[in-house]
Amino acid sequence: MANGMKIGTLYPIPNRPGSITPNAAARNRVSSQDKPFDQILQQQQSAIKFSQHAEQRIRQRGIQLQPEAIRKIESAVDQAASKGAVDSLIVMRDVALIVNVPNRTVVTALDHSQMAGNVFTQIDSAVVLT
Repeated sequence: MANGMKIGTLYPIPNRPGSITPNAAARNRVSSQDKPFDQILQQQQSAIKFSQHAEQRIRQRGIQLQPEAIRKIESAVDQAASKGAVDSLIVMRDVALIVNVPNRTVVTALDHSQMAGNVFTQIDSAVVLT
Protein backbone atom coordinates (compact mmCIF):
# COMPACT_ATOMS: atom_id res chain seq x y z
CA MET A 1 0.00 0.00 0.00
CA ALA A 2 2.74 2.41 -0.86
CA ASN A 3 0.39 4.35 -3.14
CA GLY A 4 -2.46 4.72 -0.66
CA MET A 5 -4.49 7.87 -0.19
CA LYS A 6 -3.23 10.40 2.27
CA ILE A 7 -5.27 12.85 4.27
CA GLY A 8 -5.51 16.08 2.39
CA THR A 9 -5.34 14.52 -1.09
CA LEU A 10 -9.06 14.73 -1.78
CA TYR A 11 -9.70 17.78 0.33
CA PRO A 12 -6.48 19.80 0.35
CA ILE A 13 -5.57 21.68 3.47
CA PRO A 14 -4.13 25.06 2.45
CA ASN A 15 -0.46 25.77 3.24
CA ARG A 16 0.23 22.24 4.41
CA PRO A 17 3.28 20.48 2.97
CA GLY A 18 2.26 17.77 0.54
CA SER A 19 -1.26 19.03 0.03
CA ILE A 20 -2.53 19.71 -3.45
CA THR A 21 -3.35 23.37 -3.97
CA PRO A 22 -4.42 25.05 -7.16
CA ASN A 23 -1.77 27.18 -8.78
CA ALA A 24 -2.06 30.95 -8.84
CA ALA A 25 -3.22 31.02 -12.45
CA ALA A 26 -6.16 28.74 -11.71
CA ARG A 27 -7.12 30.72 -8.61
CA ASN A 28 -7.01 34.03 -10.43
CA ARG A 29 -8.84 33.17 -13.64
CA VAL A 30 -11.08 36.21 -13.36
CA SER A 31 -9.18 39.09 -14.90
CA SER A 32 -10.04 42.69 -15.53
CA GLN A 33 -10.84 41.70 -19.13
CA ASP A 34 -13.61 39.34 -18.03
CA LYS A 35 -17.07 40.82 -18.34
CA PRO A 36 -19.36 40.98 -15.33
CA PHE A 37 -22.11 38.37 -15.35
CA ASP A 38 -24.86 41.01 -15.66
CA GLN A 39 -23.23 42.42 -18.79
CA ILE A 40 -22.90 38.96 -20.38
CA LEU A 41 -26.50 38.15 -19.47
CA GLN A 42 -27.73 41.42 -20.97
CA GLN A 43 -25.81 40.73 -24.21
CA GLN A 44 -27.33 37.27 -24.42
CA GLN A 45 -30.81 38.67 -23.83
CA SER A 46 -30.42 41.40 -26.42
CA ALA A 47 -29.11 39.08 -29.14
CA ILE A 48 -31.61 37.55 -31.52
CA LYS A 49 -31.57 33.91 -32.52
CA PHE A 50 -32.67 32.25 -35.72
CA SER A 51 -34.68 29.04 -35.68
CA GLN A 52 -33.54 26.22 -37.92
CA HIS A 53 -36.53 26.92 -40.18
CA ALA A 54 -35.61 30.61 -40.45
CA GLU A 55 -31.98 29.77 -41.26
CA GLN A 56 -33.19 27.42 -44.00
CA ARG A 57 -35.48 30.07 -45.50
CA ILE A 58 -32.75 32.72 -45.38
CA ARG A 59 -30.38 30.41 -47.26
CA GLN A 60 -33.02 29.24 -49.76
CA ARG A 61 -34.16 32.75 -50.55
CA GLY A 62 -30.69 34.28 -50.72
CA ILE A 63 -31.44 36.84 -48.02
CA GLN A 64 -28.40 38.79 -46.84
CA LEU A 65 -28.56 40.27 -43.34
CA GLN A 66 -25.71 42.65 -42.63
CA PRO A 67 -24.69 43.54 -39.04
CA GLU A 68 -26.54 46.87 -39.31
CA ALA A 69 -29.74 45.02 -40.28
CA ILE A 70 -29.31 42.67 -37.31
CA ARG A 71 -29.01 45.69 -34.99
CA LYS A 72 -32.20 47.17 -36.47
CA ILE A 73 -34.00 43.87 -35.96
CA GLU A 74 -32.81 43.70 -32.34
CA SER A 75 -34.07 47.24 -31.81
CA ALA A 76 -37.44 46.34 -33.38
CA VAL A 77 -37.72 43.31 -31.09
CA ASP A 78 -36.98 45.56 -28.11
CA GLN A 79 -39.75 47.94 -29.23
CA ALA A 80 -42.21 45.08 -29.69
CA ALA A 81 -41.30 43.65 -26.28
CA SER A 82 -41.87 47.02 -24.61
CA LYS A 83 -45.45 46.94 -25.95
CA GLY A 84 -46.05 43.37 -24.77
CA ALA A 85 -45.92 41.74 -28.20
CA VAL A 86 -45.60 37.98 -28.48
CA ASP A 87 -45.35 37.22 -32.21
CA SER A 88 -44.37 40.16 -34.35
CA LEU A 89 -43.95 40.84 -38.06
CA ILE A 90 -40.86 42.94 -38.72
CA VAL A 91 -40.86 44.51 -42.16
CA MET A 92 -37.67 45.93 -43.62
CA ARG A 93 -37.06 47.23 -47.13
CA ASP A 94 -36.51 43.83 -48.79
CA VAL A 95 -37.18 41.37 -45.96
CA ALA A 96 -40.03 40.44 -43.66
CA LEU A 97 -39.41 38.40 -40.52
CA ILE A 98 -41.77 36.73 -38.09
CA VAL A 99 -40.22 36.91 -34.63
CA ASN A 100 -41.25 35.27 -31.36
CA VAL A 101 -40.56 38.26 -29.14
CA PRO A 102 -40.28 36.64 -25.67
CA ASN A 103 -37.72 34.12 -27.00
CA ARG A 104 -36.10 36.73 -29.29
CA THR A 105 -36.17 34.12 -32.06
CA VAL A 106 -36.72 34.72 -35.76
CA VAL A 107 -39.20 32.02 -36.79
CA THR A 108 -39.25 32.59 -40.56
CA ALA A 109 -38.05 35.04 -43.19
CA LEU A 110 -39.46 36.19 -46.53
CA ASP A 111 -37.81 38.23 -49.24
CA HIS A 112 -39.49 41.02 -51.16
CA SER A 113 -41.05 38.73 -53.78
CA GLN A 114 -42.75 36.53 -51.15
CA MET A 115 -44.09 39.51 -49.22
CA ALA A 116 -46.36 40.74 -52.01
CA GLY A 117 -49.89 39.44 -51.72
CA ASN A 118 -49.23 37.47 -48.54
CA VAL A 119 -51.56 37.42 -45.57
CA PHE A 120 -49.69 37.20 -42.27
CA THR A 121 -51.59 35.35 -39.57
CA GLN A 122 -50.94 34.48 -35.95
CA ILE A 123 -49.11 37.72 -35.22
CA ASP A 124 -50.12 40.32 -32.67
CA SER A 125 -47.96 43.20 -33.82
CA ALA A 126 -45.94 44.63 -36.69
CA VAL A 127 -42.86 46.83 -36.75
CA VAL A 128 -42.01 48.61 -40.00
CA LEU A 129 -38.36 49.62 -40.36
CA THR A 130 -37.00 52.03 -42.95
